[in-house]
Formats: sequence, C-alpha cells, structure tokens
Amino acid sequence: MSRIKPRTLSGFMELLPNEQVYFEKMVEKLREVYSLYGFTPLDTPLIEASEILLAKGGGETEKQIYRFTKGEHDLSLRFDLTVPLAKYVALNYGKLTFPFRRFQIGKVYRGERAQRGRFREFYQADIDVIGDGSLDIINEAEIPGIIYRVFTELGLHRFVIRINNRKVLNGLFEILGVADRAGDIMRTIDKLEKIGREKVFELLTGDCSMEKDSAERLLNLLACEAEPIAALGEYKGQNKTFDLGVSELETVAKYMSAFGVPSENYKIDLTIARGLDYYTGTVYETMLLDHPEIGSICSGGRYDNLAEYYTDKKLPGVGISIGLTRLFFVLQDQNYLNPELPSSPADAVIIPMTEDLAPAISFATQLRGLGVKTQLYSENKKFKQKMAYADKIGAQFVVLIGEDEIREGKVTAKDMFSGSQVSASPAMIAAGIAEAVNKKAGITPIKEPVE
Repeated sequence: MSRIKPRTLSGFMELLPNEQVYFEKMVEKLREVYSLYGFTPLDTPLIEASEILLAKGGGETEKQIYRFTKGEHDLSLRFDLTVPLAKYVALNYGKLTFPFRRFQIGKVYRGERAQRGRFREFYQADIDVIGDGSLDIINEAEIPGIIYRVFTELGLHRFVIRINNRKVLNGLFEILGVADRAGDIMRTIDKLEKIGREKVFELLTGDCSMEKDSAERLLNLLACEAEPIAALGEYKGQNKTFDLGVSELETVAKYMSAFGVPSENYKIDLTIARGLDYYTGTVYETMLLDHPEIGSICSGGRYDNLAEYYTDKKLPGVGISIGLTRLFFVLQDQNYLNPELPSSPADAVIIPMTEDLAPAISFATQLRGLGVKTQLYSENKKFKQKMAYADKIGAQFVVLIGEDEIREGKVTAKDMFSGSQVSASPAMIAAGIAEAVNKKAGITPIKEPVE
C-alpha cells in the first residue's frame, strides 16, 4: 500500500495543542465581551446557494469565492459573515426584535493568493446592530467602546481606534467639486502614510485632475490631528451631507469617555474611508501603535441597507469585523502571546498506584466538581513514564493515590512547577489545587512585549 504524504493546504492554518488553547481563549474572551453588550450569538451555514452569496455579484468577490455543484445545486462557501447575516435578517424579519444585535464567530473562505498572514480559510468575529427603517447614532458611538473592551480584555493596551464619517468625506468632495472622482481621490489619499504628502499631492493634481488649490485645501484638512472637528468648521453651511456628517462625528466623539474609551485610545482621523460603496456613516479602523505596518486589526462602520438584495425593507446597521485568524498569526509572530497563560489540557493528572481505581476516579470527580481540569492516567506504563507524561503536557499538579494513601485516607499531590509535594486529606488537596488554579483564571491570552 502506497503512503500518502500528510500535508495541509496552503492558506489553511492548523495549530499545535498549546497554540490552540491561546486561540480558543481569544474566542472565549470575544464571546464574553459581545454577550456583555447584549449581542445574541448566531451561526449561519458555511454553504449557501450561490445566488444568495453572489446577489451583488462581480468584482474580486466572485473571483475568490469557492463555488461548486452538487447534483443540480449551485453552491458556494461563505466568503464573509455579513452576506449570510443579510439573508438571515431578510428571511426571519417577522420573527426578530429590532434593533437586532448579533455576534458571530466563524470560518469564511476566500480563494485568493495565500501569503504570509493571509489565509484562504479563516475565522471572522463580527458584531452588527440592525435597525428596522432607522438606527440611532448612539449605536455608532457605542461601537468604539466595544472595540476598546474587546482588546483590553484580550490583553492589548497600546492601540488606537481611528474614527471618521463617510458623509464628511462625501460632502467635502461635493464642496470641492470633485465628487465624480471620489473613488480615485480616496485611493490616492490612502497612500499618504506610505509615500508622503508631496507625492500624494502630485497624484491628486495629476492622475485625479484636481485643482492645485483644492488638493492643497484637502491635504491641509486631512493633516489636521489636533482639532480635526474644529478644522471642519470652515466648510460648515455649504453642504447638507457634510453638515450631517460633522454632526454625527461630533456625537460619536462626545460619548467616547462615557462608553469607557480613554482619550489615548481613539482619534478622529479624516483619512479613514473604508468601503467607498458600502459604508455611509461612521467608519472605524483599529491599529496597534507599535506595529502600524500590520494595518487595521478591527474595522467596520455604518451602512444604509443591509439586505437590499433580499427584501424591500430598509434595514440600516452598524458593525465591525475582526479577522481573528490573521490577528492570532500576527500576535504570535510578534511575540504577543502571554507565556503565563496556562495552556495545558489538564491542571491535574491523577496517577492511580493500585489495581482498584475507585479512589482515583472519585478524586478526579471531586476535582472536576471544583472546576479543575483533570486527567486520569491509567495506562500500563512505568512510573517514570507516567510522570514524564504529566510534565510533557504541562500539568501543574500530579496526584498519586497508592496503598499508603488509601489506608491513611489521604492523597499525595506534587506541584510540578515548584517541586513541592504534600500528603493530606482529599478535601484539603482538592481545595489547594482549586485555589491555585483559580488564581490564574484572570490571565489574558495576550501580553504586550516590554521594549
């Protein structure tokens, strides 16, 4: 029989057991935070009818989608979590309560060129608030508070949430008389950090055909970091869209501290555009201060009509998405995973030393009742090999139950980290192990490296 060489497809990530613990802890934290803000969990199918996923059609999406047929059915793997949400809300409109707040953490698939940090199968972690006909601006103000809570709960602190409003940009382009070139101008502005102001100015006045004065005014405004909202005052009263955008931006900024976001963790950044055709109001991008080259680790914004391809109901919303697989890869690559986080599958390994396993089984049950992750090791191995197993999986405690322990009504516990060993009643040992385990319950999966 010929052997097949085991391999994992390019662009698909598999983790070793201890790495998977970190990833699962991140997912757990996200679920906790999203639930804390009143979002309900949702899970939609990985596979949908192609006409559902490709309702908008065209562009890179159609090129990247995994599409196949099964019998007479034309099927596709979901490429994001937003389109399935749109279908879900349209399908269940009469059964949902609005505003509908949902979170979803799941895999999506894109057949793009695999490269370092970019995957073909990856987890996204999304939240969205969907309104029925309208959605209050306060929801847009709340989103940065959720972003801040998510990343601090994970263990990150040196990050900034960059906030803008698409109405401000759209109105500004109308004021400057360049609305017909908005797409090209925004793509050019997006290069500011990479190529600098001088070259961007050349592109704006050349490729984008902007007047030099207009390009200068635009770049001066975009460069204003100290008081960006105050700088926008020069253009007030000239365009309704612009004025509404400034008002919304002021409202979002007003409530940042009330939503628990420190001033050092957010900034109004007029260069943020995101999804020129999709987002219509507030937009967000979140950057690591020490690694701006990574790009946004959480982004999103306000949109006018989530399900326009599936229903005539107007369903505006606001949401964000975290590319969780990419984020994990980046954090691991930059040594952000916290070495103090317990990553063993078991806190305690119980090794029976007699043929009668009942006392060991009973103590394992006792430990699990206290929330201690416990393995019962009953393999027919030498004692040294049993201890080596516990050491190799990283368990902190080994519990030995032999004839002496049974006769004296005790168990013996060894702390594999400190090397200390003690014999006492099962209740005392169980309580001591549980206390040690609980002390580590608050350790975050991420710890920023100390320079």
